[in-house]
Amino acid sequence: MNGLITVIGGANFDLSAQLTNNFIANDSNPGHITLGHGGVARNIAHNLCLLGAEVRFLSIFGSDIFGGLMYDQCKRIGMDMSLSEHLQGERTGIYLCINNHAGEMIAAVADTDIVRHLTPAFLEKRTGDLNQSDFIVADSNLSEDSIRFLMDNSTAPLLLDGVSTTKAHRIVNALRNSKLPHLHTLKLNQKEALAVTDTNTYTEAAQRLLDMGVEHLYITLGADGVYCRHAGEEWLFPALPGDIVNTTGAGDAFLAGVVFAHLKGIPFPKTAQYGLMAARATLLSEKAVNPDIANILL
Repeated sequence: MNGLITVIGGANFDLSAQLTNNFIANDSNPGHITLGHGGVARNIAHNLCLLGAEVRFLSIFGSDIFGGLMYDQCKRIGMDMSLSEHLQGERTGIYLCINNHAGEMIAAVADTDIVRHLTPAFLEKRTGDLNQSDFIVADSNLSEDSIRFLMDNSTAPLLLDGVSTTKAHRIVNALRNSKLPHLHTLKLNQKEALAVTDTNTYTEAAQRLLDMGVEHLYITLGADGVYCRHAGEEWLFPALPGDIVNTTGAGDAFLAGVVFAHLKGIPFPKTAQYGLMAARATLLSEKAVNPDIANILL
C-alpha cells in the first residue's frame, strides 16, 4: 500500500471516566478512570498508523508534560512529526469525558484552545508539504478561516470530520465562503448534520450539504449504521453487531477506516464498510484507539 496521508488538527490528553452504576447528578459516582492520548485528528492518525499507512501529523503541542508525552508517543507510533510544533507557555489540549455504565458518553469537556495556533499563516508555510500528500484529513478543531484555507489551497483530496455540533458549523461556514466551494469527503454524526443544516431529517441534511459542495458524505447514525450520499445516489449501511464497551473514538476510527479504504482504492460507498469495521473495533475496546484494529480490518 502506497500513499501519504497528512492529518491536521487536535491532539489532546484524554481523561475518561467509566461509571459502574447509573449516573447520579450532583453526587460522587463510583467508576473507573483511565488516562490516554486522544484528540480527533490524533486518533485518526493513530488508527491509520496501526493499519500500516504512511502518516504525517500536523498539530500544536504545549510546553507542559502532557505535550512532551504526547509528541513522543506519536513518534513512537510511527507518525512523521516534522510539520508539528511545540509552543512555549501554552497548555496542551485536554479532553474529559464521562461514560455511563453501558459505555455511552453522557458528558464531555474539551479544552482545546491551543489549536487556535493552527492559523492560515501557520498552514501556508507548510502548503508545499501538504500538497505532496495523497490525502489531507482535518478535524473542525481548526478555525473556520483555517478550514477555508485548506479548501482554497489544497490540491490533494480534503476529508473533514465534524467533531461536534458547535465545531461542525465551521465547515459549513467555510464552504459558504470558500473561493472553491468543494469538499471531497465530509463525515458528520446525525446530530451534527441536523444542526449545521437546520433540518429535521438526515436525508434533508444530506441534500443541503451536497448542494453546498460536498462530494462524498457520511452521516453516522450510531446503532442504525451510516447513511452515505454521492451525487443523486444514497446508501444506508447497518451497524455491525457487538457489545459496546466504550463509544469514545468510534467516530474517529470510522473516518480512519474510510481514508484507509480510499488509500487502497476501494470505491465509494464500499469505503463506508471499512469505516464501520474500524468503528466497531473501537466500540469493543476500552481505549479510544483499539491497538488490535489491524487484525480486524486487514
